[in-house]
Amino acid sequence: MEGARWDNENRTLEESRPKELYTEVPILHLNPIASRQPNPSDYVCPVYKTLTRAGTLSTTGHSTNFVLPIEIPTSRPPSHWVERGVACLVSLNY
Repeated sequence: MEGARWDNENRTLEESRPKELYTEVPILHLNPIASRQPNPSDYVCPVYKTLTRAGTLSTTGHSTNFVLPIEIPTSRPPSHWVERGVACLVSLNY
């Protein structure tokens, strides 16, 4: 994760520690649910394949480097994390 860190104890998104550029995210288990309403207080975090976050624009309007959005619980407003550009990265290597 870039721009923030996952707090295992509180199970929320938190500020990065000083001099901490990237942090590990725990393994995610995805469970698709039909017609689920997202929690508006969660941060919808984009997941990208690589650090560059850039790619070719696909027909869906997303970058080909974009993987999926994940909802992350947080005690701060989602706009706080948007302003910091928080994102999860599958690989830090190009």
